[in-house]
Amino acid sequence: MYPDLYGSVWRCITPYLLHIRGMRLSPAPALDPSLAGSLVLLHLAVVAGGLALLSSASVSASGLESIRCRLQGTPRPPAFSQDGDFVIGGVFSIHYYMHTVDHSYTSLPEPLQCTGSMDSRELRFSRAMIFAVEEINNSSYLLPGIMLGYQVHDSCASVPIAVKVAFQLANGLDPMFDTGEQCSGSATVTAIVGESASTPTISMLRVIGPFGIPQVSHSSTCACLSDKKQYPTFFRTIPSDQFQAAALANLIRHFGWTWIGAVRSDSDYGNNGMAAFLQAAQEEGICVEYSEAFSRTSPLSRVQRVADVIRSSTARVVVAFVSSGDMRILLREMERLPSPPRQWIGSETWVTDPDMLRFGLCAGAIGFGIQRSVIPGLRDFLLDLSPQKVSNSPTLTEFWEGAFGCRLETGTSTGVGVEEKVCDGSEDIQQLQAPYTDTSQLRVTNMVYKAVYAIAHAIHSIVCEERENSTVNCDKNLNVKPTQVLERLRRVNFSRNGYQVSFDANGDPVATYELVNWQRRESGKIEFVTVGRYDASLPPDQRLDMEKEITWVKNSTQVPVSVCSESCPPGTRKAIQKGKPVCCYDCIQCAEGEISNNTDSSDCLICPEEYWPNAERDLCILKPVEFLSFHEVLGIILTACSVGGACLAIATSTVFYHHRTSAIVRANNSELSFLLLFSLTLCFLCSLTFIGRPSEWSCMLRHTAFGITFVLCISCVLGKTIVVLMAFRATLPGSNVMKWFGPPQQRLTVVSFTFVQALICTLWLVLSPPFPIKNLTTYKEKIILECDVGSAIGFWAVLGYIGLLSLLCFVLAFLARKLPDNFNEAKFITFSMLIFCAVWITFIPAYVSSPGKLTVAVEIFAIITSSFGLFFLLFVPKCFIILFRPEKNTKKHLMEKTSNDIHY
Repeated sequence: MYPDLYGSVWRCITPYLLHIRGMRLSPAPALDPSLAGSLVLLHLAVVAGGLALLSSASVSASGLESIRCRLQGTPRPPAFSQDGDFVIGGVFSIHYYMHTVDHSYTSLPEPLQCTGSMDSRELRFSRAMIFAVEEINNSSYLLPGIMLGYQVHDSCASVPIAVKVAFQLANGLDPMFDTGEQCSGSATVTAIVGESASTPTISMLRVIGPFGIPQVSHSSTCACLSDKKQYPTFFRTIPSDQFQAAALANLIRHFGWTWIGAVRSDSDYGNNGMAAFLQAAQEEGICVEYSEAFSRTSPLSRVQRVADVIRSSTARVVVAFVSSGDMRILLREMERLPSPPRQWIGSETWVTDPDMLRFGLCAGAIGFGIQRSVIPGLRDFLLDLSPQKVSNSPTLTEFWEGAFGCRLETGTSTGVGVEEKVCDGSEDIQQLQAPYTDTSQLRVTNMVYKAVYAIAHAIHSIVCEERENSTVNCDKNLNVKPTQVLERLRRVNFSRNGYQVSFDANGDPVATYELVNWQRRESGKIEFVTVGRYDASLPPDQRLDMEKEITWVKNSTQVPVSVCSESCPPGTRKAIQKGKPVCCYDCIQCAEGEISNNTDSSDCLICPEEYWPNAERDLCILKPVEFLSFHEVLGIILTACSVGGACLAIATSTVFYHHRTSAIVRANNSELSFLLLFSLTLCFLCSLTFIGRPSEWSCMLRHTAFGITFVLCISCVLGKTIVVLMAFRATLPGSNVMKWFGPPQQRLTVVSFTFVQALICTLWLVLSPPFPIKNLTTYKEKIILECDVGSAIGFWAVLGYIGLLSLLCFVLAFLARKLPDNFNEAKFITFSMLIFCAVWITFIPAYVSSPGKLTVAVEIFAIITSSFGLFFLLFVPKCFIILFRPEKNTKKHLMEKTSNDIHY
């Protein structure tokens, strides 16, 4: 029997498909046995969809003659219907489940049936569509004189029934029809409103899309439906999940949550919506601890696993991109066992569903919903139900019996037991508390209302034209094709009850949301409260507008914290923990020279050159400037030593001048002694130029003054040493050497040696003089003001020249160390030069290694020490004799001493 059936199926659908493409039917090909498996599936599709099969046909060589077609399978009656000049289809998920049966493939399958409880909110959607159609039929400005009809079907929230309904809306309900030449005909509806869920909507679009029948959804938010290449006939009055995902990510970032959990429906709506959200969350720096998927048809173990993951997670915020039906299953499982408090962030589908308010564990939940609206007259229409009206509709009968717990005698029992009480007419729907009668939160209902009006406006633009007297003339006999309505839908732009209706290039409206908060009142009842708004058309920083205070989980007014790691305070940076998301990190203190002045800084900022972090390392402050100051202890000590040395030198000069005629002064070459004391005074005083804030003049003065005064001092000592040697030789018989090194020669020697140093200093100052600098390298935390020598060659040439003269002086003094004391204190000169050389030899490594202002202190110390060494060894013994041993300060005593030394 199957080959005949397959042949019949093939012969039926071939002309139908060819008709779609504008081709003529050719003789049916022979059946290929290898296609048997595919044809079984094809047979099921035909049965589900209601495609027409040929019951009789006469085929001749010239082509096909008149064909009478019969619909395969049992047509599914609509929940509500009304004839009209133009019919609009409607598909809603009035029931939660479809009754599933096992197919034996030996007999025709049973008609598809709904099962489970009724979703009275979806029933309200379907009734809102009927209300909009009747309102349009009574309108004098929109389609005047035109009667719109409707066929409203229940998809049972299932794909198979949605596909079957799509075929029925395309083919009609007549079991037999004549088609002329082919088994095909025009669509029975001009457009379709629905479906409520994205997955059934996608399935319907696969069927009706090739026929050009437009579908306007009120609740299918999957971002995938914006793809016009795949779904060119799709429109919607509700924003795409692409906008909702961005809004949710913005909301989460606004409250500082960086560690969240995510659950989704395992459907096109949940998977695509969550994918868009996760991408937006990643861009906002939000980390997801887990992402779980489930559906109402999943095994209970799967739902339990998702609930256990939520309970055991560390994330306190859970984003649920879940349909209402799936969310009920999850929340029932969450209520079964004690669960830690979680802050729920809901998608539009369930967070604004009044039926979900019975789940107290979600108190404090927030989420974006469609703007609440008011539809005048809708509530009266919904409540205009009497037992007589209800009994004429199986759908309304089921609703009535379920709402009031009684059985209508004229209705068909829908799961109500035989012992159930009979409705006696006292039931008052005005007092019924159900989502069907709740018109205080008209959100998605308004989307249904706008979808019907959008289709009506599209039809109006085709069949109606305005005359000069502002009257509207409509032709109800005009053959309106769905493709015409499709084209006009792209251009609709109108306002209804203060709400703008238009579509962009993707068939989407402008995305505006209300931020809805589940707040528990004192009575314990949970209510929807609008606490903010989101407008995707505004700039990013202005899209989210908070209007009221939010009540959080556990009725708290404090924003809950949900982070993997606590925020890093200013002064630290985040270091990602190995193998964990970027939101899990350790707080590491900024390195030296770096700061972070924001919370949760990823990197530390390097302070500018002249700045340094404070102790908390959250602010760059100016580095303290350091130099050897007159006001600090070291500067005061060195200044006192310098001034004290100069005063001693001046005092000694005074003593020498007062006793200038005494034997010891005259014997020690008083002219060179006075010059030496003057140079020592300058040496003591030149150290003062090294103290204080360096300036351009002080830098040049300190080094040149030091170099010249020290050469003058050493030249004087060298002159005295030479005089001692010459004087000793002059005492020998026949020697006249003193006439060659008399006072003029001594002065010339001192001037010559000093002139060479002055010339070196002049060249140094002209070519590359010393200059003040800010030393930023020695200490990172402070600035050292010091003098740069400019030319290292000039600096070391000055020191080298001083060292050369010192060495020469030391050698000559060493040679004269055994001469008689009364000619000069040669031994003291030797020791003084030994100390002088030792100090300056030690100075070199100390100068190079001393940091900051200590470099200057070492140089001053070397100057003062070497000066005191010369002063004490050359002049203190003489002053002691002059002041305290005057008996030795006589020519006789000196001659006796000299005579004794010579004899010795």
